[in-house]
Amino acid sequence: MTPESDDRAPQRPAANPYARTRLNAGFTVVEAVGEIDLATAGFLAEHLDAATAADRPDVLVDLRQVEFFDCSGLRVLCRAESRARERGGRLRVVTDAPRLHRLLRACGLWRRFPPLLESPECPGFPEKA
Repeated sequence: MTPESDDRAPQRPAANPYARTRLNAGFTVVEAVGEIDLATAGFLAEHLDAATAADRPDVLVDLRQVEFFDCSGLRVLCRAESRARERGGRLRVVTDAPRLHRLLRACGLWRRFPPLLESPECPGFPEKA
């Protein structure tokens, strides 16, 4: 059997200094940390690729611990969101940082990634639609 024909679910990647993944309440949370740029976006991509590999993925990307985020990070988010949508799922972003809100607006991605201000796992946060 070749790796391309292997039907098993992919393994969750190991946490690294820039990203970690956990399961929570029926969705996959990918937490990004620190600076996400050309040198580190691949670490985030590894986690997002695994999170969007299944059918109907429901992925939450938590950017609240990100100090810097550039177009390399946006490229990774866009690719992961497209992949999730193609598989019948969704990808949402959590950030309360005004600088990330400005970046999403400036790049025309606000409607694609309307940020949640806090994680749905927080008490009192509305359940997913």
